Amino acid sequence: MITREICQRLDAEDALAELRDAFTLNDGEIYLDGNSLGPVSREARRRVLEVLDQQWAHRLVRGWGEGWMAQPTRLGNRVGQLIGAREGEVLVADTLTFLIAKLVGGALDLRPDRHVILTDRANFHSDLYIIEAVARRASRPVTVKVIDRDNLERELNDDVALVELTHVDFRTGEALDLAGITRAVHEVGALMLWDFAHSTGAVPLDVTAANVDFAAGCGYKYLNGGPGAPAFIYVRQEFHGVLENPLPGWLGHARPFEFELAYEAAPGIQAWVTSSPSIIALAALEGALEVFARTSMTALRAKSLALTDLFIDLVNEKLAGVFEVVTPLDHDRRGSQVSLRHGEAYGVVQALIAQGVIGDFRAPDVARFGFAPLYVRFVDVYDAVDRLVDVMSAERYRDPKFRVRNAVT
Repeated sequence: MITREICQRLDAEDALAELRDAFTLNDGEIYLDGNSLGPVSREARRRVLEVLDQQWAHRLVRGWGEGWMAQPTRLGNRVGQLIGAREGEVLVADTLTFLIAKLVGGALDLRPDRHVILTDRANFHSDLYIIEAVARRASRPVTVKVIDRDNLERELNDDVALVELTHVDFRTGEALDLAGITRAVHEVGALMLWDFAHSTGAVPLDVTAANVDFAAGCGYKYLNGGPGAPAFIYVRQEFHGVLENPLPGWLGHARPFEFELAYEAAPGIQAWVTSSPSIIALAALEGALEVFARTSMTALRAKSLALTDLFIDLVNEKLAGVFEVVTPLDHDRRGSQVSLRHGEAYGVVQALIAQGVIGDFRAPDVARFGFAPLYVRFVDVYDAVDRLVDVMSAERYRDPKFRVRNAVT
């Protein structure tokens, strides 16, 4: 039997325990929604105030020449360390959907004789919307085939230009085979684009070893960069100067302050900058990344798996038969969240929030819980399941107030 004392002992032995103090967390609240929005770190707050009170307030426009302009590539290199990229292959700018649009458009131009994009019917809907929109605006007829990802290999053929998948399923938390899928896509001559929204900062990634062509990810989930934080784009070095940004802007120009009428792409990853970066938002992300400099993805992954294992074991021990655990038990196939299926999942999540456990709901019947190892404790996991037991045994989820659907679930 797993006891609270055992969990307290695990916390006492946890080498990452001190990192929790880097964040502002609400007393009495168990935050298990970092897979949706990470909490604010003290360093993120400090960096934003520094930009506001020192750089913007006193240096004004001079800030552009004193480091602001280099922020997208400088922070890109820091994010690159978390995904196994080489120097100069990652850029921080724009939003995730915008960056996926750029990469899809550029990739289609590299495979002009192919007319199919493959993606997953379980993909995040924003990915599906933007892929369809870009395909409709291509210079040739392009078909988007939305498939069951388990059937990917039988769908791969010489007609496929691009495959776009999300590495960790946003509903179930299933992690896909990064290297194996990329290899299978390359074997038919297609290009591979990965969405790392639910991976970066929680799951070790090695885009170099996996020979990934392109990827993009957001900065506000496990990276804790703040609501709507800038996203990042990865373009493998071999495609620099080959893959064209279909949405060019002045800061991606080779000589932006010459104000030339004709566009000439800047060398390397800089060509993927479109417009002026949001310096305040970048400051928050920069501060958030400081916490990652105090640990390693190997250590984070070990704790992530221990936390999710503990949650699954406790649910199975205390709530046997009540929920279906839809997240894979196999470590190689698990992200850093656990998803539970229940017919009243929405009400369950709302009742839990009322009890101070913050998770979220994804239609039609999934309760999601994210376990960010930077700040979630083992005792948090124990207490969260304890409160879940109370919600289920007392059927608190049946309260009419917990059945009212909020705009954000």
